[in-house]
Amino acid sequence: MGFGFRKSFKIAPGVRLNVGSKSVGLSAGVKGLRYSVNSRTGSRMTASIPGTGIYYTTSGGRKRNTPAYNRQREIQARQKEMDRLDALEQAALEVDLYENKLERIHSIHKEADEPINWIKVRSANPPYHRNEGQIGFHEQTALEKLQNYKPNLISKLFKQSDKELENLKNEVIEARQRDEIDYRSWERDVRIATKVIEGDIDTYFEVIQEFNPLDDLLEFGSSFEFFAEDSKTMEIEFDVHSDTVVPKEQLSLTKTGKVSTKQMPKGKYFDIQQDYVCSCLLRIARDMFALLPLDTVYIHATETMMDTSTGYNRKITILSVKIEKRTLNKLNFDKIDCSDAMQNFIHHMNFKKTAGFSEVDRLTID
Repeated sequence: MGFGFRKSFKIAPGVRLNVGSKSVGLSAGVKGLRYSVNSRTGSRMTASIPGTGIYYTTSGGRKRNTPAYNRQREIQARQKEMDRLDALEQAALEVDLYENKLERIHSIHKEADEPINWIKVRSANPPYHRNEGQIGFHEQTALEKLQNYKPNLISKLFKQSDKELENLKNEVIEARQRDEIDYRSWERDVRIATKVIEGDIDTYFEVIQEFNPLDDLLEFGSSFEFFAEDSKTMEIEFDVHSDTVVPKEQLSLTKTGKVSTKQMPKGKYFDIQQDYVCSCLLRIARDMFALLPLDTVYIHATETMMDTSTGYNRKITILSVKIEKRTLNKLNFDKIDCSDAMQNFIHHMNFKKTAGFSEVDRLTID
């Protein structure tokens, strides 16, 4: 890939920081990063990462909203009742799970987060003007509650007013601390946004690590490595693991309601595999363009396959594509065939319906 000398450092379970003579990269293959929601910036729903203060603007949170993902949630709810289902209901659920997995495989590219407006984040007003002696919202509310306190008859009768006053004073202290956290969070927001806008590559990788935009692909077993040498172009290696994703058997219900299991025809298996890989690549590009101010991404899909010349498994590149933001944004993601959509971009792919993918050379960055 032309990255020169590179070292790899393990910085967390499943996450490796790759440092080279010309580039820095982050490899993320671990689940668990999640989002908390706040409304400090107004009506926008924003996802924040504890300890960083970064906000990821979305249209209603990170909930996946395509029909396939909605169907998955319904099925998962039914799974919880599995023990109480009779044999026919269990069979129907098993087939539903199979069909939903195929739907999700073909819908991955439709799921993408809303772009972050880093300029808006950088220009956001502080929660309060601390330098002007102003106090924060939480402290102001707690102070008003303390100042307006009047012991009721029961408090006077049982001599609880002193204790209640002490509790209200403690609430003021806690509220002041919450305001301080909000203010520091705003400062970090501005700092991170400024660095992203300025094209600081180290900050790019920090943002990717924290937001983990491809979390649902990690659930399929995939993993990723990100590399960059300039602020407008990123290179991503996508380890597919399609053998754990694409079903090798077809499930259906018989007339009597039982599960029928048949071997997946090779042609159909390879067709699903191709759609899965291409759908993932489009999704990866969409999320990277939403998260960072990039113009171009190079994505290399890799797979571990048997090398018949040695008899050992070897990781190979099965698809390499250069995706430009301007071209990607012209696609109608609800209508496209993901495999056919590769024709819109410079790419290397050698795929046969009877044999699937074979090894290709990677594209090199212009």
